[in-house]
Amino acid sequence: MAVLTTNQPAPLEQSQRRIDEMTQALRDAGQRITPQRLAVLKILAKSSEHPSVERIYEQVVSEFPTTSLATVYKTLTLLKSLDQVLELGFAHWGSRYDGRSPNPHPHAVCQRCGAIADPDLPQAEEMAQEMARRSGYRIDRHQLDFFGLCPACRKKI
Repeated sequence: MAVLTTNQPAPLEQSQRRIDEMTQALRDAGQRITPQRLAVLKILAKSSEHPSVERIYEQVVSEFPTTSLATVYKTLTLLKSLDQVLELGFAHWGSRYDGRSPNPHPHAVCQRCGAIADPDLPQAEEMAQEMARRSGYRIDRHQLDFFGLCPACRKKI
């Protein structure tokens, strides 16, 4: 699966802010900031491609060869519990992770290569509020995904 995105890489300042936020959340939860955890945070904060756990592991193990896949899973689970990473579950591609923007937001997903884009759609929050109003539910989180072909895959057909 190609891991492409239509997003530009996060500016250094924004990436560092997210690393600092995730680090502080871990500290506030009484967690240690190990070099391996910090490597995971950096990957999540800088990646615009919504990496899989396997992709994160590949990058971490290149810097810290003794890191286990379990360490990456545990770090992601911990970050999810602290609302510092958004997990996107897909039947075909498995889970992908968004550490740059951990709040619910819509995604455009390429059905061919698996690329994920984060289009700015401010109406999505209004839709969640309307859903709550019409259903009577208290909406705690939502996931809105649009599926189609990314620009790169459309050029290939």
